[in-house]
Amino acid sequence: MLAEAISSFISIGTVMKTSNPSVTSSPKLPKPFSLPLKLLPVMVHSRVLVSVLNKIFVDDLNDGELDFLEGRSVAIEVTDLGLSYRLTLSGDRLMENSGQGENDLTVTAALYDFMSMASRQVDPDTLVFQRRLVMEGDTELGLALKNYLDAMDVESSRVLSIVEAVSRKTMPVYKKLFGR
Repeated sequence: MLAEAISSFISIGTVMKTSNPSVTSSPKLPKPFSLPLKLLPVMVHSRVLVSVLNKIFVDDLNDGELDFLEGRSVAIEVTDLGLSYRLTLSGDRLMENSGQGENDLTVTAALYDFMSMASRQVDPDTLVFQRRLVMEGDTELGLALKNYLDAMDVESSRVLSIVEAVSRKTMPVYKKLFGR
């Protein structure tokens, strides 16, 4: 039942606006703080992101756990940074996808929401239902990616454990500085 609901959210091309007061918005990074990142070419960001992701997922990449991404284009959009990254899998490595054309899947959220997921303080399903995390495009690919991320064993990866700890420690400061 939950998978069907998530599937319908992923396949929706447009996001409905909600007037539900219980839906919370995430703190947004003010534009002046994102300016230094925007001054760097996206290619630089993408290469850093891809390098980090390849280190984090090295074992799973070698074991074929991410083969469902082979030749597929996944965009990660960080709304408050105004940045978008396109990734694909080629062989046993994640790579930046600088090619033209549509993405197979686009995952959109604010930086704080990505940090919330990385710190495991908020479940992605919660963010989807609050419309703070939007997945558009190929439903099957979106569910495969979500299931992969849900099944990750953070405790067995030193890098993932560090990412989780840093996110968990910086979130209160981020919220205090940039919350409304």
